[in-house]
Amino acid sequence: MDGRDLVRSVKSVGAAGAAHGLRTVRAAWRRRRVDAAGLPERGAERARVPGPVTEVEPGPGGGLIRFARSELRIMVAVNGTVFWGWDGAAPEPSYALAGVCPEPDPRAVLEPDKDGGWRVVAERVTLVISRHGAVEVLTPGGVTLRREQPPRWWEPVHGGVARWMQRSEVASDARFFGLGGRASGPRLRDGTYRLWNTDPGRPFGPDEDPLYVTMPVQMVVADASTHLIFYDTSWDGTVSLAEGEEGAGSGHDRAGTSELRMDGGPLRCWVMVGTPARVLLCWASLTGAPALPPVWALGHHHARWGFGGEQEVRRIVAGYQEHGLPLDAVHLDIDHFDGHQVFTVDHERFPKLPGLAEDLRRDGVRLVSIVDPAVKAAPGGALYDGGAARDAFVRDASGQVVRGLVWPGESVFPDFTDAGVRAWWGRQYEERLAQGFAGFWHDMNEPTSFAAFGESTLPRSARHALEGRGGDHREAHNVYALGMARAAYEGLRELCPEERPFVFSRAGWAGMQRYGGTWSGDVATGWPGLRASLALVMGLGLCGVPYSGPDVGGFDGFPSAELYLRWFQLGAYLPLFRTHASMRAGRREPWEFGPDVLGHARGALLERRRLLPYFVTLAHLARRTGAPYVRPLWWGAPEDRALRDCEDAFLLGDALLVAPVLDPGADRRAVQLPRGRWYDTTTERAYEGPGQVLVDAPLARIPVLARAGAVLPVRGKDGGLELEVWAPARGRTGSGLVVADSGDGWDEPEVERYFTRWEGSQVVVEREREDGPAEPPHPVRVRGLPEGPAQ
Repeated sequence: MDGRDLVRSVKSVGAAGAAHGLRTVRAAWRRRRVDAAGLPERGAERARVPGPVTEVEPGPGGGLIRFARSELRIMVAVNGTVFWGWDGAAPEPSYALAGVCPEPDPRAVLEPDKDGGWRVVAERVTLVISRHGAVEVLTPGGVTLRREQPPRWWEPVHGGVARWMQRSEVASDARFFGLGGRASGPRLRDGTYRLWNTDPGRPFGPDEDPLYVTMPVQMVVADASTHLIFYDTSWDGTVSLAEGEEGAGSGHDRAGTSELRMDGGPLRCWVMVGTPARVLLCWASLTGAPALPPVWALGHHHARWGFGGEQEVRRIVAGYQEHGLPLDAVHLDIDHFDGHQVFTVDHERFPKLPGLAEDLRRDGVRLVSIVDPAVKAAPGGALYDGGAARDAFVRDASGQVVRGLVWPGESVFPDFTDAGVRAWWGRQYEERLAQGFAGFWHDMNEPTSFAAFGESTLPRSARHALEGRGGDHREAHNVYALGMARAAYEGLRELCPEERPFVFSRAGWAGMQRYGGTWSGDVATGWPGLRASLALVMGLGLCGVPYSGPDVGGFDGFPSAELYLRWFQLGAYLPLFRTHASMRAGRREPWEFGPDVLGHARGALLERRRLLPYFVTLAHLARRTGAPYVRPLWWGAPEDRALRDCEDAFLLGDALLVAPVLDPGADRRAVQLPRGRWYDTTTERAYEGPGQVLVDAPLARIPVLARAGAVLPVRGKDGGLELEVWAPARGRTGSGLVVADSGDGWDEPEVERYFTRWEGSQVVVEREREDGPAEPPHPVRVRGLPEGPAQ
């Protein structure tokens, strides 16, 4: 025990109001003892590099290149996606992949290149492999997008898992995005980012890293093209990034660099090249289509840790109704459990929970339950006994069940890397459904186990099934939450086959979009936390997770009326729109901040309700194409460097540009516009892009602009679907997609395509059909028309 651990122990025991005090010290020491006994010592290591090429074996879409001390497997798929794996690593097994590997491209042939190297030329990408193992990714025109230097491994002399390092270079103008949920993003500045899902244990701001969702996924945007690279290994590691620099006319550019260091796992990766839209379409094809939420989940959610009981929930719902505020869901936190034990109910606080759920549903409000993975280690409890009988809980290297410390106290943890355990856990949601819950948010699933010092998670030596392969927590940690989400999603599909499961999870990994979404976690109350909220949503979208959102108002503290309102206005345009706070924080109901804020919040909620058909359309398009709802301004023009560096505004689909107010006291703000005409949706004033404009941002609203020619599905005054059309510029046309959804179920509704154009002095809107253009089946409202006769 070093001095720092001693100080942490004393602070933990002496902290006023600490929930667990001395037990966190004991838990930390227990975890350390388990790892001391169960983790192998690394000892001396031997460095290794591939060495020179010795043999080549062509195969479908590429082949196998053998080097003196390694071998490289290469495959280019028919859609242009590239895979390579060192030491012969194959794409499977993988927790990220949706199940079926892409088909190799028979036209992509491994052939000799200059200087003893090899290359694979395909329609969308070219790979060049040097004779010493450097891998270069080029556009079809021959522009280098990425150069991977020969990797390096460090192998324990007496056996064990090898560490490895991969250095890469990208274009000098390139910008990095991704790596999961990063509060400092969405553009990733120079620095080192850890790949280990982490509960920071306190409300976080932009400087906190890592957080709950980490992924070895980079999206790199440069003038020549965009590419996404995914290193498919779930082990702990770091990514060190440094942006490049272009010479001031000297011609001596400094390339951007990425250095990935992993504690183990296979060195294998996937690369996708093209436009941002095409890259994420390939990513969704590889890792799975995003789950489609029920329509009510695209409305407004209200949550709190510490509702108190049924009467307070009823009072809050009544408050929303009395103030004319739309509400679609109420979330219950761990305080509704009996002693914080998952899949139970505190019957003193919630004596008739199914009745409460039924009453709320009649008013159009669903109940959503928190679900934690930790199970109270108490023989006699139904969940513990059922799990123990199935050997469902994680064990240590000596065979003992691992115990941790979470909200219920001493706890054990299901092994979600075991298919049988996932099936057992999925069946537990029947109890939640019987209580009337319609959706589920997973918390504490990094997994978290409280500790006074060291890592607040399971011992690294804890054993996991890993689908029968066997391994330890070093490999299983980052996919633990992914397995939990899968268990819930698949269990709910069996229990309610006619309904779409609604699951979102604090932690996750690549592929988590198959089962639902995520939220920010415990973002700190303050203007920096507001900015971090937007960064997280945008960054996660670029990693293929389109459904996410923050705790509006921040998780802790007491936001000012202005901060709360600006956060609320941002949330109204994000996929998951949820107010939430700790029991120690101030209230988050809009009427608690005075009549002005109440009126402005009502305006934001009514606009969210009006735009609900547009959010539904974006959800269906995300499922079909992988495109996020929330997109960076450079989405359609990644070569525009001014847009690449803009992080304080975003596109909502193709039609809207949202410019939230992220600083106190602002009543105007600068907005960087992509090319084309844009209309202020409140004043209908037109602006021309590209360029920067100054737009009014009074406390009543944030700037939202519509793209000229856009067709938006909105909710009309009669509650039916209406087409809101923004006039195209003279001589130009416009278009839009609409997906009308019944609200739930698995029917695949038709994607309706509309086009707009000027015909004389009128804007004409037509629906595209196989037998030719047709009149729209919905009412049409044209906005942005010039006053007087059209010019």
